[in-house]
Formats: sequence, structure tokens, C-alpha cells
Amino acid sequence: MIPTNNTVPYKATPIVTYAIMAICALTFLYEMILSQAQLMNFLNDNALVPARYTNYSWAEKNGLWQSDLTPFVTSMFLHGGLLHIASNLWTFWIFGPALEDRLGPKKFALLYLLAGLAAGVAHFVFNFSSTAPALGASGAIAGIIAAYVRRFPYAWINILQPIGLMPIFLFMPAIIFAGLWFMAQIASGMGSMFLPGQGDGVAWWAHVGGFIAGWLLIKKLADPINPAEEQQSATRSFFWPLENWYRWMTWWWRRGR
Repeated sequence: MIPTNNTVPYKATPIVTYAIMAICALTFLYEMILSQAQLMNFLNDNALVPARYTNYSWAEKNGLWQSDLTPFVTSMFLHGGLLHIASNLWTFWIFGPALEDRLGPKKFALLYLLAGLAAGVAHFVFNFSSTAPALGASGAIAGIIAAYVRRFPYAWINILQPIGLMPIFLFMPAIIFAGLWFMAQIASGMGSMFLPGQGDGVAWWAHVGGFIAGWLLIKKLADPINPAEEQQSATRSFFWPLENWYRWMTWWWRRGR
């Protein structure tokens, strides 16, 4: 399921959202100019490799300091491929701006970083001896998704669900989308633990950890709600699927004529 837009408007320029997306993009461009050997060294240094902290001989062999905890931060700005970064930044753009508008830049940046740290810790706990570099913004973005749906429980999103080569668009309450997504991460994480070959290199438990952190943190970070503004947003969200359906039917009717 690919989210394409949502019903919560925002007014302020999402400067932190822009900044995080720019950092991720520039870092990915840097990764692309490295040779394979240079890239592996770069990822071992800056991505999260659990064995770095649990296997002294492996860390020493690869010239890594066990006291260096910066990969828990830097890993959330790295990506392993074009599809990886495109899907992450697209999802971040769908959910980030409205949440940043309500929290303010500083609290939104703190939410992103804390959710990303929680994601890294969760991945470390469930992959204690792994030598594979874990990287990507998806754990932090999972926290943004959770915070978004808890802050805006009335929100709807438009979903693109490809079926073969046919794109199907669906309207779905954001909290249902998030719930389905979260359960899928848990199921995949369990599969990676008990069914060999089911992990596919995805840090499922990082997603789970980031989501839980975002769900809990939003209550601490959110500013007091403006009742009038929230009522307006809730009303707009309620009628949003009907408005879109009417717009599509009107276009189809005119096209048919």
C-alpha cells in the first residue's frame, strides 16, 4: 500500500522535513560515487552493525571503535538503493509536513531523532550478532506515521494499491492504514526470526521500535490542541472521500459525453 496524499492541511513551511529529505538525498548521492570497497567501508563506519558492539574481534578486524555510538544516528540518514530512498522520502513527505506544522520544527526534529534511535535499539536487540549494516530512515519514519495517526485520528489518506500493472486507488482512515502496516511489520519480524530466509535484509524490528516510540512520544511533545482548528480539520476529513468521489465521477461523466 502506497500513501499518496492525506486530509490534514498545514500552513507553515516544513523546514525540518525539507532538511531531513535533503540530508538523505545528498548522503545517497555521495554513496553513489563511492567504489564498492569504499562504500562497504563507509557503511561499516556509519550504518548500524550490531556485531560492532558485540563481537570485539570482528570490530577490531574492521577497524571499528566499539565506544562509537554515532551509527545509531547516522544510519537513519543512509539508504541502500534508489527504490529504498524514494519510498522512504515519499512516505515521509506524506506524513511529515502536517505533523511538523503542529509540533513546530524543534519538537518535530526531536521526534524524528528519538524515533530513529528507538528503531536502532530495537534492531540491535533483535539482531544482536549481525554483521550486516542496517541503514535507512524507515525506522524514524515509522515513528512519524505513528505520531501522525495518534495526533490526527480523524485523518484519511489516499492509497495506491497496484494489482499487477493496474493502479487501484483507495480511501482509507489513516489509523487503519497505520494499524495494518504495523501488524505487517510484526508479522514479517516474527517470520525473520523463525523462518530462515524470510528476513530479506529488511530491519522489521526497527520499524516496530520506531512506531512504538512515535506513538508514545507524541503525547509528550504535542502542543495543546486548538479545538476550533481540530473541528475544522475533522469535518474536512469526514467529507474528503465524498468530495474526491464526486470529483472523479464528474470527470468521468464529462469524459463520457
